[in-house]
Amino acid sequence: MAFWNKDKSQQAQDSIPRTGLAEAQAGLAGIKSIIAVASGKGGVGKSTVSTNLAFTLAKMGHKVGLMDADIYGPSQPGMLGADLEPPHAHGNQIHPSERYGIRFISMGLFLGDGGPVVWRAPMAMKMIQQFLANVVWGELDYLIIDLPPGTGDVQLTLAQQAQLTGAIIVTTPQEVALGVARKGLKMFTQVNVPIIGIIENMSGFTCQHCGKETPIFSTGGGRRMANEMESFFLGSIPLDPEIMASGEDGVPLVARDKDSNPAKAYMKLAEAVNTRIEEMKKSGNLLEPENVAFSPKGELIIRWPDDHNSVHTAFHLRTNCRCAVCVDENTGRKTLNDSSVPLDLEMKGVNPVGRYALAIGFSDGHNTGIFTFTRLRALCECEECAKGRKAESFEV
Repeated sequence: MAFWNKDKSQQAQDSIPRTGLAEAQAGLAGIKSIIAVASGKGGVGKSTVSTNLAFTLAKMGHKVGLMDADIYGPSQPGMLGADLEPPHAHGNQIHPSERYGIRFISMGLFLGDGGPVVWRAPMAMKMIQQFLANVVWGELDYLIIDLPPGTGDVQLTLAQQAQLTGAIIVTTPQEVALGVARKGLKMFTQVNVPIIGIIENMSGFTCQHCGKETPIFSTGGGRRMANEMESFFLGSIPLDPEIMASGEDGVPLVARDKDSNPAKAYMKLAEAVNTRIEEMKKSGNLLEPENVAFSPKGELIIRWPDDHNSVHTAFHLRTNCRCAVCVDENTGRKTLNDSSVPLDLEMKGVNPVGRYALAIGFSDGHNTGIFTFTRLRALCECEECAKGRKAESFEV
């Protein structure tokens, strides 16, 4: 019987124990598309882009949620209006705030006096996990997640605990921003999160008096980056006082003046994002399993999009684990003694890690192994793959 599949059906979700990774997956089960908006660099306008993209998608008739994942520097509450009703809790569930039809959660909503969040990283990660697992998002077409700068704990937590549909990379046109944005894009690629596309923000300023456009931060950098990284260019957003005023007043551009140039730019951007995601869903993902199940013998059977069924025994996976307990992180040398692994070992728990791996627990108590989809495909023990590896070992 299948206990996980990429369609995230409620039946499949209900059969997974509600702990750790699976708990976060269950909390997001009613959401069709989860989009991370990132950059790697601060000050490029991720929060402004996230907020206006969410509002514009809602204006198009979609059910949209917005999550501010910047625990230390939340800025979205101000962009949504000072009179925003705070979220309320029932038991361990958090009901998000709502504004202009957007369901919204942010650490800023819990800081009534505007004080700082003086927390170490583990506490911040617990709050991110609560936003994923305990917020009652309900049925949504899109959940937009506004990420903080960098490629660290928050980004990795989201990549591991939320099945992200994809990531949008926001950059400004100049090279100093593009260099860091490339790192952000590569981080998502490494964890098998599809790149929806690149947005060039602050791409040019048009004088309201003479109509002349001035490329204050250069121009065309986002499109060049998309071409270099073989990604998709979603569009450009101008540097315009209307965007600033919209954020200051807490009124979305499309509600403030839908005929303004920046509002039209965001409408075009939202249409591009919606079209791009539909195309991505149709094309599928060759590195993401279609189905994961146990055989009557206790083997892990993974069906891939090319219809190949890979077979994995507990002993083989355990002795090929590359976690820090089994492999020296500095030298890459294997520290696990295979003779210490019981021959009658069993798999006791399997949970998806984002869209790039499975976390597997074993009956000997070992539970820190994360096996990427690429690694699992390479470790297949089916007859066809075993013969292939044997033939390769005899090549001269």
